[in-house]
Amino acid sequence: MTIETISEHRCFGGVQGFYRHASTETGLPMKFGVFVPPQAQQGPVPVLFFLAGLTCTEETFAIKAGAQRIAAELGLMIVTPDTSPRNTGIEGADAAWDLGHGAGFYLDATQAPWSGHFRMESWIARELHETVLSDFPAQQQKVGICGHSMGGHGALTLALRHPDLYQSVSAIAPIAAPTQCPWGEKAFGAYLGPDRAAWAEHDATELVKHGRRLPPVLIDQGLADPFLAEQLHPHRFEAACQEAGQPLTLRRHEGYDHGYYFIAGCIEDHLRHHAA
Repeated sequence: MTIETISEHRCFGGVQGFYRHASTETGLPMKFGVFVPPQAQQGPVPVLFFLAGLTCTEETFAIKAGAQRIAAELGLMIVTPDTSPRNTGIEGADAAWDLGHGAGFYLDATQAPWSGHFRMESWIARELHETVLSDFPAQQQKVGICGHSMGGHGALTLALRHPDLYQSVSAIAPIAAPTQCPWGEKAFGAYLGPDRAAWAEHDATELVKHGRRLPPVLIDQGLADPFLAEQLHPHRFEAACQEAGQPLTLRRHEGYDHGYYFIAGCIEDHLRHHAA
């Protein structure tokens, strides 16, 4: 598959690049970022996919998180997909910040008008995965996934649904029980329809309850996060993991909110978690 280079920038001895390819899954051009560490000059390196949250793009994490310095030290490639298809022509796709463009929720929509283009799970777990492993100096069997907020939901659910693809997983302030929060109910209702059984297949808490398993998980959550009580529900995921014997380290941080100042403070621990 032909990859178009949008821009490339030297960064901590490596290269931070932004790219575009014509996706057969979404039927549209899709953008993604890749940080290639300096160790890739000697051979393939491990890969970490980072899934961003609502309203973000392929650039947000790369610009705001400050992850490249530690990734360069550890020899980790970081891949940052966009959060949805763009310019879909779908009526209403730009009407709300939590549905449509910038809000793909990392699943394959089954309902019109979304189902034609909103195939984020297949794009990331199949098409982009294969593209990165074939076109960049990536180690085939050393792939991890991490994410923030909506992307934390994506990291947990994609790892649960595709256990053969990811050897490590973590999340920062994830939407941990989307079937039980307004963001998830709105998105799942639009993308998947009224059948809540279909919703449960994309809810990390429900998947753990029903037997799916992960490598040991690291989650960081700020206790001053304005979305914690209504939207995120990490305690529900924690309870499901305890009941199922799923290894989980859930760290709660006094005074920290939902944004990239929090992410910048804990991202090093996540990169080291995946490197280990």
